[in-house]
Amino acid sequence: MSVDIGSRLRYLRIANKLSQRELAKRTGVPNSTISLIESNASNPSVGALKRILDGIPIGLAEFFAFEPERPRKAFYAAEELVEIGKGAISYRQVGENLFGRSLQILKECYQPGADTGKVPLVHEGEEGGIVLSGRLEVTVDDERRILGAGDAYYFESRRPHRFRCVGPVPCEVISACTPPTF
Repeated sequence: MSVDIGSRLRYLRIANKLSQRELAKRTGVPNSTISLIESNASNPSVGALKRILDGIPIGLAEFFAFEPERPRKAFYAAEELVEIGKGAISYRQVGENLFGRSLQILKECYQPGADTGKVPLVHEGEEGGIVLSGRLEVTVDDERRILGAGDAYYFESRRPHRFRCVGPVPCEVISACTPPTF
């Protein structure tokens, strides 16, 4: 029997309205470690998993006995997209509960000058997107491109990457990544 620890942890964290950063603060476990566990890129030791679960809080036995419902909803109105971003970057996710799902779809909106940070993002999986409006600077490894409406990107997420809105208007993107990373 195989237990999807990452999806199970992500489901419980979101159900308890905790960000990865908030859970990291509560437990002393780096949010990068929580992210790796949730994407099943790392298997936690029993001790590390217990520390993380104490921050939710839920016991080990209850964690492994718990069986969340898998989402069955197929259609989402615009107002049902779940905001998971903050500040100058909006990430509106299709579906609230991604337990058991291997794909995350987002409608992203970057305000002028907004970026994902000076430290490049790195995680397991793949991601791609299409720019709907505005201009988005995408850096993957040492390659940098400015994409406009209709342009797209697609790459392995373990390659260091960064996104930044350039120009005077917001940039909108429809993106997908696998596995879900937020």
